[in-house]
Amino acid sequence: MFLRRSGAQATGGRGGSVYVVINLNDFGEGSLRDAVSESNRIVVFAVGGFITISDRIVVSNHVTIAEQTSLINCDSGKDAITIANGENMIFGHVSVSWGRAPSTATIIAQGLETHSCGGLIQTDGGVSILRSLYIDNQTRNPKVKGVNDFVNNVVYNWGGGGGYIAGDSAGQSYTNIIGNVFISGPSTSIHPFTSGNENFHAYMSDNYYDPDQDGTSNGWVLSAITDNYSDIDFQTSRYNYPTVVTLLSSSQVLASVSASAGASKVRDRVDTYLIGTELGLLGTQGALISDPTTSPINGPGPIDGGTALTDSDGDGIPDVYESALGTNPNVADSATIASNGYANIKNYFNSLASKTSEADSQ
Repeated sequence: MFLRRSGAQATGGRGGSVYVVINLNDFGEGSLRDAVSESNRIVVFAVGGFITISDRIVVSNHVTIAEQTSLINCDSGKDAITIANGENMIFGHVSVSWGRAPSTATIIAQGLETHSCGGLIQTDGGVSILRSLYIDNQTRNPKVKGVNDFVNNVVYNWGGGGGYIAGDSAGQSYTNIIGNVFISGPSTSIHPFTSGNENFHAYMSDNYYDPDQDGTSNGWVLSAITDNYSDIDFQTSRYNYPTVVTLLSSSQVLASVSASAGASKVRDRVDTYLIGTELGLLGTQGALISDPTTSPINGPGPIDGGTALTDSDGDGIPDVYESALGTNPNVADSATIASNGYANIKNYFNSLASKTSEADSQ
């Protein structure tokens, strides 16, 4: 019926070389653009701050980007993230805002008007969207055609263009829509589910809807049959797609996503505003925007670049972490596979997390 590929099969730059980004330049040696220009690389940052790009960055295949320190700022009018002919890819704890075209990430926020879109997904290989946040997008939160596992997400303050839009073409779609939370905001004027036809086959269960924008959680779990007015072909059992080990109930999802979605280890001012001031007020705050430099966002805000830790061998793992991991700070061994089956540098990435969400551990 369809081919299912899994992010669990993604290898990224495993087995390749480590490239350390040492500046915030758009081009040239030591830049992010240069780092991702070749395949089989693990990219780490020894610098923090804004990377202002003049044109889209194309990432080669078999690349891992540990975006733990840098924020990319592109000119308005550009796509945020575009994937074409990709497979076996993972986007984890990424925050994307202010694109004018569809994006894929784990916080997908404030697509700029007049083309304010959350995401357009069309694949027979399969896309899983798990424990993510769509917030302040006019439409496509997301729009789906093909194979999709949409599980334990929050969609907040979608506009009149729609929340989760089911594809209504002649192509066949097979989707799970399970344990999600849809909260209307000031910009919302339409039901969370729209479109769809007899070619859109969906298993829907435990999707919570709070439409009254009154600042309290007092909605209800939707019934796929009575609360959805599209012509979707509803299924009685879920599709057996790779997904989270522990499925959260819809009553648990808001707290989980609020705590862990996006670049959540240290939240920047934008994500703090979106989750605290908007999402946290349960429908009373939120807006569709065309200019992120004006109030209340006022641009991305200051980013502390920090001070790079000493890395004597230049292999991307600072000396203090090498000591903790039991590796040699004077030998470039970050790509070496450790006894647990992971590269030393992957173990370093894992050690950076001061808090680990359930989504990370499953």
